[in-house]
Amino acid sequence: MATVLHDPVHDKAFARERTRWLRAHAARTRASAGLLLLDSAAAIGFAGGIAGAVVAAPAGWAAALPWAMIATFSGLARGLFAMLSLRAGAAGAEAAKLRLRRRVVDAALHRSPGARATVGTLMTAAVDEVEALDGYVARFLPARQAATVAPMLVLGVTALASPVAAGILVATLIPFVVAMALAGGAAADESRRQFIARARLSGRFADRVRALPVVLAFRAAGREAAALGAAADELARRTMCVLRVAFLSSGALEFFAALSVALVAVYCGFNLLGLLPFPVPEKLDLARAFFVLALAPEFYGPLRRLAAAYHDKQAAETAADRLMALPEPAAAPPGTPADLPAIVFSDVTIRYPGEERDAVSGVSFAVAPGETVALLGPSGSGKSSLLHLLLGLAPLSSGSVSVGNVAAIAAWAGQQPLIVAGTIRDNLLLARTEASADELATAIEAAGLAPMLANRPLGLDSPIDARGSGLSGGERRRIALARALLKPAPLLLLDEPTAHLDHASETALIATIAAARRGRTVLIATHSERLAAIADHVVRLGGGR
Repeated sequence: MATVLHDPVHDKAFARERTRWLRAHAARTRASAGLLLLDSAAAIGFAGGIAGAVVAAPAGWAAALPWAMIATFSGLARGLFAMLSLRAGAAGAEAAKLRLRRRVVDAALHRSPGARATVGTLMTAAVDEVEALDGYVARFLPARQAATVAPMLVLGVTALASPVAAGILVATLIPFVVAMALAGGAAADESRRQFIARARLSGRFADRVRALPVVLAFRAAGREAAALGAAADELARRTMCVLRVAFLSSGALEFFAALSVALVAVYCGFNLLGLLPFPVPEKLDLARAFFVLALAPEFYGPLRRLAAAYHDKQAAETAADRLMALPEPAAAPPGTPADLPAIVFSDVTIRYPGEERDAVSGVSFAVAPGETVALLGPSGSGKSSLLHLLLGLAPLSSGSVSVGNVAAIAAWAGQQPLIVAGTIRDNLLLARTEASADELATAIEAAGLAPMLANRPLGLDSPIDARGSGLSGGERRRIALARALLKPAPLLLLDEPTAHLDHASETALIATIAAARRGRTVLIATHSERLAAIADHVVRLGGGR
């Protein structure tokens, strides 16, 4: 693995860019922060009500009742403001996550040619990494905004009652800030390592589950299980490191919060008794002393809330580092053109990122509108790459490709047809969910699926699993062909549609393709001379034409 050299100036610039990115993708948090400020204001009213009730208690219930009512209503208001703040923060986080998930899914569905992002990586980004922003938007941002104002509000009110008590609170705040800064730096590093370990485990697990048949076929289950176990152990170690730092920062916060309250309590008690060993410029009465003592814990309340959500900030920043690196989605093709497209490949070269040689080099040929052209050649000659180029899945290193006067929408049937868990109808309608019953019947007839459906009691509603259990290779390819024909695209791309079929199945499918190609421009990649024979024109790759 290459060593990464960190430039402090670059790191600071990147941190600023990351902060701007997070704020741009975070929903509005002012409502939640404003409710937290109202909570602090209600805390002042609660402390005043308690202090007034205690002082007025010797005079009877009539004198203490108004103060008790103030304390009661202030307490109820605090509960209401806290609940509304949580709801507003959760709603903002949900909106932010929805926007980001749409962005990730869009990037996954429209990946740029040659993109190396795996399915597991994109799944982790859409689920875990986006979810990591929940606490940042719902809790940290409102807490940080409130923590810049609420302690000063409490401090100002405390200073009106007792300047010395306010000075004690400020004195305990300075070492607290230093301790939290040190703990925060350590927490950032540990959280980043833990998040990377979790993303690595999630991505590896998703990719191995997706390739489970291949893993089992090569008897690699034990090796992969051991690798997953090692990744899980690493995640456990990273998680414990994060928890240790979190407990340290929490301990520092609780120590200084308790120390400030204890010092204020000692000062107020000795001031009331007149036993202070040093002179002070004030003499407290019971009302002011009790008010200051009741309000002292609220000075650290917003800071406690911020410290509790600080881990959410670290997780969000680590997730942002990975989400910002996602490629921008490639441009989607425009609408279907009215006329059949002509395709011209001019000196086309395709080389995938990281590869030392070209997949295709200097290929030139033309496909007339409505013509069927077969790309014939051995494995590795670049047949599939040329089709992938038209689909935007392979990079054009040099040369040019012209598809009529506009970009045509293509229908595609690949070597390994996609089968999803559901019914045969569900699999066909993947191409066009709004297709009518007549259009579906036409595609079924053209693809030669009618005999297969007639032998199944439930017909189109016959259930199949994601592996296509119960379907022969020819039946899977006919489903893929019917799905492609159901899509109203003028360009039909077929990648090895008859590969690995027996002679009878291949003969039947060739006849189906020959009948289904009418009215479209068709490009077929194949090894089969028999399939190539139905084409109007054959382009031979990897050994001349």
